[in-house]
Amino acid sequence: MLSALVLTTSSAQRQLTLQDVAQGAFSARGPVGMTPVSGTDEYLQLSDNGRQVIRYSFRTGKPVAVVFDMDKTIGEKIDGFDGFELSPDGTHMLIRTNSERIYRRSLRADYYIYTIQSTHLSRLSDGGKQQVPVWSPDGRQIAFVRDNNIFLVKLLYDNAESQVTKDGKFNEIINGIPDWVYEEEFSFDRALTFTADGRMLCWVKWDERNVRTYGLQMFRGMKPMLMQNDDYPGMYAYKYPKAGQENSKVSVWSYDIQSHKALQLQVPVPDEGYIPRLKATTDAEKVIVYTLNRHQDELRLYGVNPRSTVAQLLIEDKVKPYVREAEVTDIMVGQQSILVPSDRSGFMNLYVYNLNGQLMRTVTNSNFDVTAVYGYDEATGDVYYQAAALNAHDRQVFVSHKNGKTDRLTSQEGWNGAVFSGDYRYFVNTWSNLNTPPVITVCDNHGRQLSTLEDNQALRQRVAAYGVAPKEMFSFTTSEGVQLDGWMVKPANFSPSVKYPVIMHQYSGPGSQQVVDSWSAGSMGSGAVFDYYLAQLGFIVVTVDGRGTGARGSEFEKCTYLRLGDYESKDQVEAALWLGQQPYVDKNRIGIWGWSYGGFNTLMSMSEGREVFRAGVAVAPPTNWKFYDSVYTERFMRTPKENPEGYAVNPIERAPKLHGALLICHGLADDNVHPQNTFEYSEALVQADKDFRELIYTNRNHSIYGGNTRMHLMRQIVNFFTTELK
Repeated sequence: MLSALVLTTSSAQRQLTLQDVAQGAFSARGPVGMTPVSGTDEYLQLSDNGRQVIRYSFRTGKPVAVVFDMDKTIGEKIDGFDGFELSPDGTHMLIRTNSERIYRRSLRADYYIYTIQSTHLSRLSDGGKQQVPVWSPDGRQIAFVRDNNIFLVKLLYDNAESQVTKDGKFNEIINGIPDWVYEEEFSFDRALTFTADGRMLCWVKWDERNVRTYGLQMFRGMKPMLMQNDDYPGMYAYKYPKAGQENSKVSVWSYDIQSHKALQLQVPVPDEGYIPRLKATTDAEKVIVYTLNRHQDELRLYGVNPRSTVAQLLIEDKVKPYVREAEVTDIMVGQQSILVPSDRSGFMNLYVYNLNGQLMRTVTNSNFDVTAVYGYDEATGDVYYQAAALNAHDRQVFVSHKNGKTDRLTSQEGWNGAVFSGDYRYFVNTWSNLNTPPVITVCDNHGRQLSTLEDNQALRQRVAAYGVAPKEMFSFTTSEGVQLDGWMVKPANFSPSVKYPVIMHQYSGPGSQQVVDSWSAGSMGSGAVFDYYLAQLGFIVVTVDGRGTGARGSEFEKCTYLRLGDYESKDQVEAALWLGQQPYVDKNRIGIWGWSYGGFNTLMSMSEGREVFRAGVAVAPPTNWKFYDSVYTERFMRTPKENPEGYAVNPIERAPKLHGALLICHGLADDNVHPQNTFEYSEALVQADKDFRELIYTNRNHSIYGGNTRMHLMRQIVNFFTTELK
């Protein structure tokens, strides 16, 4: 048999470049930042030129009115803006400018108050940048956070500003915004709300004084250049609770705006437990507070009176071995009900409770996972959601009615997502599949298509011009009897008589999915353009989802509990062995790579014991779970003290068994997976007398981007595999 590692794109077709990859040559067009207006069939969206906020009709997809125009304001003037938020009564907007990213979800910015009728624009505050501004229900007050303290602005009193808390201090006390680990692992940036009558503020307070500090060394660098570090490096130190270490102490508080009295609410937080959400209700005497124990297998929702401070248990959900994060993030508190997703049945299903905590209805009772919750129309009893009903790789949009009947609202197999109007009469459906860019249509709530907003025909033509081969789905059964699914892309001029090198890409983390029937599938997103670039160089590119990944029910997803990396690495090795049996694969030239958890599993797979990988690239990998944060790690592993055997399953311990050429890459300013992971692992490799390459990116975080950084990283990955798998 012949071997191949040659450019396979014919001269008549366009050839992809790394510049194409970096610029997202296969990125699709579509509506970005659609903001449904509550109770209406309209939505707001930033204009293409970024200078206006436009109101659109859901039914027609056409503009109805310009709500904000930065060139036509009275009062303050701004040069640009990057976000907005409509007041509940629809008379004002908050306009966000000069945003400054903090962590993954948090930012601080200069906000302006815009009065729609008069077009008057005024600063929210002159005291410095603000975080998480929140409207009162009547639109007459705004609360926000600055420097870990809460402030209040009253519009009817000429935007008079007052300070609600005064104990906030960096790395000590945080009011109204989550600490690092809550933001990262419970996926939110705001823990501050008004009561329904607007007379009280409620918030969560984090006391992180006893949490240990992690320091990131910062250099001058370039793009941006940090001149304060020109001669000596600086240090960014912040509170980061690692597995088994002390977390922040959390409490909930209320503040009477008229009397200026603050009270601690009597929420029974489990010992060392969490408060992952605070929600307002339509009852001025009740806010909803979530609590979660440290093992994360008992979620409770309390109704708390902000004046009396008394808490009443409403809902308790005990799920072994852990509550999925989606249950916390997707709970919906309505005017008269609470919609709760839970996988206590073995699959993620939906349940409706009233505000007193009584179970009123089991919405779904299926043997497949609900994967997104779009809303609950309390007037009709209709619940709208997305589910993996046809198979694990497919998504469809459904409505379940009060009478128990369920209707499927989308008709094409593939990947369907929805944004519903505030009155639930219409939705914008985004559909794609593995080889078709997104088509965005407007549908009514019966699923009837009304119009097409974007068909991405130009992108289809661009993809065709490059002559890439379509991605193909496949399945196989491992030696342990587990069926695994994957997709592959072959070189454009593929010949079954040639033996090709293979590059496997995976993520493999709990509940994740890379094998999806969606245009988003691919190692770098953007229609798998990076994978197509590798295929153009003569590689077959493959992705396989192993045990622990999502949309196949709780048993499959949670089987990795207490031993992260064990099954996941076995399954990647099994995938490589299966590929090596295919007549068109050179079993001696198989590589593997991944980022973050994918980097961890790359290292685990290369040191699993069966020597199937000739080369691998690990980007920003965790290398021992005791180095990672408490919330994520303990959800799947408990603490190192409770589970020493499970924590011993890690790349550092396996370093002597590493087989194959290795490139490991890390950003020096990675606040998520600390550089400590790579440094400790590289030392283990040195002491095990293993050769490897290591790339460190100055001042770059977990995403490793900025200036020319991402281009450089991709080129190193390409050159490494081209050299090692030749």
